[in-house]
Amino acid sequence: MKKYFLFFIGLVVLSRADAQQLSRQDYARAVSFLWPNLNNKKVFNLNTQYSWFTDSTGFSFLTQSKEEKIFNKLDWKKMEVERLFDQNRLAKLLTDSLKTEIKSSDLPFNSVKYIDKSHLEFNVKGKDYRLDLNTYSLAPKKKEESNPMEERSPDGKWVAYSEGYNLFIKSTETGLIKQLSSAGKKNYEYASYYGWGEIIEGENGERPPHFSVYWSPDSRWIQTYICDLTKGQKMYLLDWSVDTLYRARLLSYYRGSPGDTNMVYMIPVFFNVETGEEIRKDEFRNVNAASFEWAKEPGIIYEENHVRGYQQVDEYRYDLNNKIQEKIYSETSATNIDNFNAMLVEEWGKFIITSEKDGWKQLYILDIKEKTLKPVTNGGYYVNDILFIDKKLRTILFIASGKETGRNPYYQHAYKINIDGKGLTLLTPENANHDISVSPDGKYFTDNISTYDQPTRSVLRESSSGKILKELTRANIDELLAMKFHFSEAFTAIARDGITTIYGAIWKPTNFDSSKKYPLIDQSYTGPHTNQFPRNFISAIARSNQALAELGFVVVTIDGLGTAGRSKAFHNFSYKNMGKNLTDHVLAIRELGKRYTWIDTSRVGIFGHSAGGYDAGHAVLEFPDFYKVAVASSGDHDFRMEKDWWPEMYMGWPVDSTYNQVSNITMAGNLKGKLLIVHGGIDENVNPSATFKLAEALVKADKEFDMLIFPSQHHGYQGKFNDYFLKKRWNYFVEHLLGAKPIWDFELK
Repeated sequence: MKKYFLFFIGLVVLSRADAQQLSRQDYARAVSFLWPNLNNKKVFNLNTQYSWFTDSTGFSFLTQSKEEKIFNKLDWKKMEVERLFDQNRLAKLLTDSLKTEIKSSDLPFNSVKYIDKSHLEFNVKGKDYRLDLNTYSLAPKKKEESNPMEERSPDGKWVAYSEGYNLFIKSTETGLIKQLSSAGKKNYEYASYYGWGEIIEGENGERPPHFSVYWSPDSRWIQTYICDLTKGQKMYLLDWSVDTLYRARLLSYYRGSPGDTNMVYMIPVFFNVETGEEIRKDEFRNVNAASFEWAKEPGIIYEENHVRGYQQVDEYRYDLNNKIQEKIYSETSATNIDNFNAMLVEEWGKFIITSEKDGWKQLYILDIKEKTLKPVTNGGYYVNDILFIDKKLRTILFIASGKETGRNPYYQHAYKINIDGKGLTLLTPENANHDISVSPDGKYFTDNISTYDQPTRSVLRESSSGKILKELTRANIDELLAMKFHFSEAFTAIARDGITTIYGAIWKPTNFDSSKKYPLIDQSYTGPHTNQFPRNFISAIARSNQALAELGFVVVTIDGLGTAGRSKAFHNFSYKNMGKNLTDHVLAIRELGKRYTWIDTSRVGIFGHSAGGYDAGHAVLEFPDFYKVAVASSGDHDFRMEKDWWPEMYMGWPVDSTYNQVSNITMAGNLKGKLLIVHGGIDENVNPSATFKLAEALVKADKEFDMLIFPSQHHGYQGKFNDYFLKKRWNYFVEHLLGAKPIWDFELK
């Protein structure tokens, strides 16, 4: 018996000795791959941004290297890249002006505003300056006097403003004042609105002042809203972070939750400036404010109204002169309408619409007079966005993904098509992702070409043909490669329907050894409005998944059924069923485990923020035998406690039993592994109440867990708090998933 006992102890000691132990060098290597330690320090020009000249003569852009950053320009006449200005002369000007040495190779700003060929503007240390390129003189920019509580009419003859919760206009010529509304009062406020970030201090504190009106082009009409707060409900926060206060500050904000009927409502209203007539649209009293667009034709306005529940959207033409309202289009869906957009092209008498009505997000033309809808594009691909409409040539420039056979379905390409559906032309043929910026006149576009394993090459292209006119920049990743960096890798798996191919990416440590077994961490965000595949090079490294991998993990991200960017049927899997999105993650990881001997599927962790925080919590509760460790930050753990918009879009309205079924709180008793829940104490986006309720449920279920609250932080964590959380998250996985002893006192720079 004694010999057996000693043998058992020997096995335990051997097992612990065999476990991976981390050194400070391991942490230092991980830190070196953090995005803030790479961006413009070891990698350069991964995502060149372009600023088009307003006179359509060219554009400017910034390039960077280890030695310097250079402000460039290109004009159409020369088609050559030149310096935007003399950086040496400007550096001397700034040195003299600021009384501190400014290096020409590192000017203290990154963006420049083009005024005209002779003048540029930029901001240094909070002050705006104007540079005269003819004389190289520098002057403070004159502050434009503007009052956010006023709005001048297009013809300049009237100024609209509010007083006592009512709308007034004042003549700029005579000073005559007209009161346009009289029913306004506190909490029933004309020309106002409410926003998510309007924090109110104290139970009876005042709301921040708001003013908003929308003048017609001919200055004869005003469209605005009545902000009806009379039955609106609040969410609350306690701010414990003010050093000089020894009682928490009570903060509140108006926010409706799914299913609420006592909410803030926005009531559209119109005013005839000349007669003072008020036209209310109470039938469009909605929690989701109807949106309006004035026509050039006098007295005509177009309205888009999303009916609550997001299963119907209506387009109207309203003739205010004759009080005639026509419904010109209506779309309904058995699930939700998530990707509907309408763009007025009045010169054609049409709207260009993007819709998933036929199974894929495509372009349509709505004839306003005939009230007919005709497809412009069709097929099994996804139109991401309209880039430019050429009204003379009657063509549309757009970006889409998934059209080119044999390519990753998340890569974006640019296309041109006639509005009759003919002449579809691929403008960016390279098998890569294309991030596009179009000139104001539509004649040119810049194209940042890259993939998850192909650094960025940026070019200027001709919009008519896609022909490359000039190479502009190339990414420099020499120092990254010198760090033995491995590009992330794409993979595919089969979804839970047994048919559909889903996509993901994997990051491995630079000291990867295929003979070892690595625990796997799932970086998750299954919010149905987006996807996570790193379609371009910057997204592949900016998430810092490589840094986490350096601590001895493989890291993956997966887009399962229910996420955005593919077919409507693919998207619908998440409707009223959001927690089940992770089923595809489990299947994909198991498939990877069978494919690669170096993946240890008995040690799987997960982390995510916001909707990804919900994912992380949900993973260890719905799949407790698969996910062993989770870090859930700022998670919306029960959608009934969230804002009304997001859950009602994806979980439906009215609220039904599916909300209860996908709640992390109702699953608290399932926890088997390690869970760290984190939240900002004054998060007005995702209120921390759901995290507290989850904690309460876990205690009642007698489940061991960890919780971290940052009293002063909102939805995102800033500065030292972000650094603290990063270290906490890393070490949570190091200790509980890797089984190694974590190190805390390491530097993140």
